[in-house]
This record gives sequence, C-alpha cells and structure tokens, in this order.
Amino acid sequence: MLGPIDQHLDAFRQQRSVQAGSLIISLFGDAVLPRGGTVWLGSLIRLLEPLGLNERLVRTAVFRLVKDGWLEATTQGRRSNYALSDSGRRRFEDASRLIYAAQAPEWDRRWRLIFLIGELTAKEREHIRRALFWQGFGALNDGCFIHPGADLAAAFDGLVADGLGPYLKNLMPLQAADARTGLSASNKDIAEQAWDLGDLSAAYERFAATYVPLLVALSGDASAGLRDEDAFLVRTLLIHDYRRLLLRDPELPEVLLPTDWPGQRVRLLCKDIYRRLLGPSERHLDQHLSLADGSVPVAGPTLLARFRDDDPLLSLHRAG
Repeated sequence: MLGPIDQHLDAFRQQRSVQAGSLIISLFGDAVLPRGGTVWLGSLIRLLEPLGLNERLVRTAVFRLVKDGWLEATTQGRRSNYALSDSGRRRFEDASRLIYAAQAPEWDRRWRLIFLIGELTAKEREHIRRALFWQGFGALNDGCFIHPGADLAAAFDGLVADGLGPYLKNLMPLQAADARTGLSASNKDIAEQAWDLGDLSAAYERFAATYVPLLVALSGDASAGLRDEDAFLVRTLLIHDYRRLLLRDPELPEVLLPTDWPGQRVRLLCKDIYRRLLGPSERHLDQHLSLADGSVPVAGPTLLARFRDDDPLLSLHRAG
C-alpha cells in the first residue's frame, strides 16, 4: 500500500462534514459522463462508500440534486438510474474545458461585465455575489461583476440552476473591448481590485502541498502497490478539489498575474496525477459502475481526449 495515498484517503474520511452533493457532481462529470452519463443509484452508493459516505447520505444528496435541477431520475422496475440534467451537463461541460485542458485559454482582451440594476436588498446582492464568485467573477463594487472570458449566457444558466432565476431581470450583461487611454486604469489595476489573487494563490499552494506527495508515490515503481479502487477514489478527490479551485479562478492572462503564479504549475500537477490514475481507476469502474439493468456502460473517446496535448493514451488510441 502507498503511504501518501492511504493518508490522503483517511484524511478525507475523517472530515466531520462532507459536501456530498458537490462531490457527487464531480464524480458524475469525471466518471459517469464519459460512460453515457447515467448510473444506477445502488452503483453510485457502492462507489462512494469507501470514502465514508453512507447510503443515507448519498440518497439524501442525490434527491436534493434532483430537486435543485442538477440530476434527473428514470425508473426501471424498482430501481432508479440518475443522470445529469441538461443544465447540469452543460455546466459541467463548461467546467470540463478548463479542468482537462493542458494549458490555460488565450485571452481575447474583452472583459465580460454583469451590472446589478434596480432595487435589491443587501441579502439578495450577497446571494448573487456568491453565485458569481463560484463562477470565477470578480467584483469591482457591489453592483458590477467582471470576468475575462466567461460565457455570459452560461453564467446566467448557472444562476438559474442556483435558484436565482427571478433576479435575472436585475442583471445586465455586457462585453467591453480594451479601449484605454494612456492615463486610464490598466487591465492589471482592474484584476488587482476585482479579485483577491493572494487568497487564490494560497489555495493553489495548499492544493500543491496536498497532491505533490501523491505524485511522488505514483511515480515509477513506487506505484506498483496501488489498488484499482484507491486509484478511483484518489482520482475522484483530485478532480473534485481541482474543480472547486477552478470555479474560483477567473483564468486571467499571464500578463495580469503576479510573478510565480502557481496556477499553471498546479494544472500540470493535476494532469500528471490524473494520467497515472486513469488506467487502474477505469478498471475499477468497469467492475463497479453499472445501470439499473446490470449492464456496464463503456467509456467513450471523450475520456482519452482529456489533457490531450501530450497524452500518450490518446496517441495510442489514434494509432489504433
């Protein structure tokens, strides 16, 4: 058994509280979507049980995700299959373009803005601010939110999924080109005001401190004792933690970031670990991810397209 792997999994199991719904969404996007997007509830329960999530917790979280519009259920006899809803799938696919990219996207030098219009209470403004924060938006003030590359339509879909649809009439989306004069505020001034980059950088460093020991344990002959189940569990936590980081990251262009920004370094760390876990974790899913009728869905080509720039698995797939 691999010491850092065991320690990482034990640390998760010993948490007093777990955001089960968020973890389930991460699992759906990472493991279930490439296999058709649907899983039997009993299979989902068995997959998550080794992380310390009991059946009651998983069922409660799944029912809440259905109520909130993330998942949809279909029955087959006395069993139920669950899949991401159209809006849930769209939201994770938008995130996937960042999660599994080998490099950060290029910036078109156009800021995306959302202005608050009309009368809103302080509590309503805070709900909107927090929802946009988790989509990577920064705040120039309590009435103007900004992002360098967000899809504004997708951002509004996300607000609807978060239950904030009634407030769309109070939001005005705009896209602004860079039209500065010599004495006006710079793009870097905007970034420093809109985001707490120091806090985000610290979050990236904590991620690195957590996962670098796992990469070492998975390198070379050291990974020989890795069990397929543990590979799946670590992969799930890796993508869950990385997804939550990226939800906060506006993906600013390098020219606007502080020196030695850890974002790209952490991206490469995530990619290296993921590639080492992919084979054994997929073997585990072949044995334990099933539909209500007992059939096992097969992973499609989208799985091999992840981190594709220098992924040897993709090269082998194309050569075949």
